Amino acid sequence: MVCYNVMVIIDFHTHVFPPQVKKNRNKYIDSDPCFAILYSSSDAKLATADELIASMDKNGVDISVIVNIGWTTHELCVETNDYILESIARYPRRLIGFCAVQPNSYDAAIAEIERCTKGGVRGVGEMRPDIQLFDLRDDEVMEPFIKVIKEHKLILLTHTSEPVGHEYPGKGVVTPEMLYPLITSFPDLIIVCAHWGGGLPFYALMPEVKQAMGNVFFDTAASPLLYSPQVYEQVVQLVGADKILFGSDYPLLAQSRLIKEIESLDLPEETKNLILSGNAQKLLGIKGK
Repeated sequence: MVCYNVMVIIDFHTHVFPPQVKKNRNKYIDSDPCFAILYSSSDAKLATADELIASMDKNGVDISVIVNIGWTTHELCVETNDYILESIARYPRRLIGFCAVQPNSYDAAIAEIERCTKGGVRGVGEMRPDIQLFDLRDDEVMEPFIKVIKEHKLILLTHTSEPVGHEYPGKGVVTPEMLYPLITSFPDLIIVCAHWGGGLPFYALMPEVKQAMGNVFFDTAASPLLYSPQVYEQVVQLVGADKILFGSDYPLLAQSRLIKEIESLDLPEETKNLILSGNAQKLLGIKGK
């Protein structure tokens, strides 16, 4: 367990890819629908672990969680998980890894979680059930998948999106309506819903929804592209400051853009510290001041 004596800034949502993926982008666009949706445009940035570290140093981030994407084949999950495992081994004090699996692969997916856990990953994600074509309400698929995640005390991070508003590459249909049955079916599972949970925190005005979300957290990935800065204050009021995790979605956005937005908010310093550091430290078991 890493221990720090001062507050660290932890980015809970970043993406990196092996050099061969960056070099041969078109090959992977042709091979995988999820990658194609997200990275077909030449404007969509791809970064390696070394580039992430350089950006962290530039923007004042101490630790980053690398999450994978929702590859549709088991083989591509393994290939990119290998790079994440390599990266967290190279930068053990700076990087924390989450692995990708294709739940429809059943036994292979479970074996891959086991393999990656031995390599030091702390979670599974970023899951994309809409593109990976599995149903969060399918007990035959989900129960063994969730069982192994809970056995290893891993975190499940899933993509989420808003049921209304503007379209963008990768928005998808993993909306609160799709997520809520997963949350209620597995109340002991620690779930991080990316991109503010597609607005799920707003439903916490319903008492039964707020009660069901005891182990649910929300990251801020890509927040400036989705919501006005008021979202922070609103979500703090609705679900609590202890449920929000700073995530940049690097390299989509520079970490500094979100850090500056958070620091500019009219929120107590304690709340800002929880968002930038404290909540992630607690989830990941990182000791700090």
